[in-house]
Amino acid sequence: MAKVRAKAITVAAVTVVVGLLVAALSTYTIARSSGGDNGRTSDGARAPEVPLERPLERRITDFTAGLDPDGDYREPRRAERRDVADAVGLILDGHPGRARPLLADVGFRLRTLTDTDTDTDTNTRTRRRYAELSDRTGDGPDPRGWARIYVDLSAPVRWSVQVPHPVSDADTERLGARVLLDSPGGVLVLAGAHRRAGDDDAADAAHRTDSVFDAVCDELARRGLPGVQLHGFADDSAPGRDVIASTGRGRAGRPDARRLAAALTARHFSVCRAWVRSCPLEGRDNVQGRRAATEHVPFLHIEFARSVRASDRQIGQAVAAIGTVTARWAKDDAG
Repeated sequence: MAKVRAKAITVAAVTVVVGLLVAALSTYTIARSSGGDNGRTSDGARAPEVPLERPLERRITDFTAGLDPDGDYREPRRAERRDVADAVGLILDGHPGRARPLLADVGFRLRTLTDTDTDTDTNTRTRRRYAELSDRTGDGPDPRGWARIYVDLSAPVRWSVQVPHPVSDADTERLGARVLLDSPGGVLVLAGAHRRAGDDDAADAAHRTDSVFDAVCDELARRGLPGVQLHGFADDSAPGRDVIASTGRGRAGRPDARRLAAALTARHFSVCRAWVRSCPLEGRDNVQGRRAATEHVPFLHIEFARSVRASDRQIGQAVAAIGTVTARWAKDDAG
């Protein structure tokens, strides 16, 4: 009986050891596949990758679904804003390992995500990698509502799409996610709070210069990256119009705005062109647009009617129209 018991214990021990070796080998294989050579970045730092079980769009809308007018918002200090913006710059320059400590110091997390999509027309699957910079959420300590940023790692970054009023301008977060996914080389800058969170419009990212959202957009404008900022309006704010297209205070984006307006019109949208006539909601007081104008960088301020944003088909048409511009930006070596 003692021999049988000893043999059983030995077999169990061997089974445990084999199991541990298999788990270790699996972890090693995943790490190698996620970070390039030996699973490390060019800085030599480990680059964890999170394969997405759901598309990136759903990940973003799951996050924004938790934004509420009564939600938490804390105004960031200047140094905190600068650290996040500098970290974004380091990622754009190919140094995520150097960005990670800056982000950790201000409570941000850096992850690499792989989004997989299937083209139903050709039945082909595409994979694209993104860096996700995420602020504390309701699941963590001291939620602040600062921002969330996505950087395309599959191609040189050439442009940005900005969503300053997610949920408040309903479904602009869906538009922003799809614009990012539609063309390579983009950055999505997403406000991390409802525009009415906090006190005295503190979370209104389109009209405040003391936000993480604005600091990141400033960094992108400083680098000469053109941007498209997405907004929404109630149908009765501009009767008979589906879209209000503007370049804010700047003129550098006029050629791109004309192309976008033509692409929207070709898809049967009624577009008010702010450079041709007076339109409501032109975004001339938009602070990101003002900075872009100072830097002579193309900036498009685009407002979509609620009826457009409420239709999945029309969202698809709007994204396709915007893609005629972002695809050009993606191919522009001058940014």
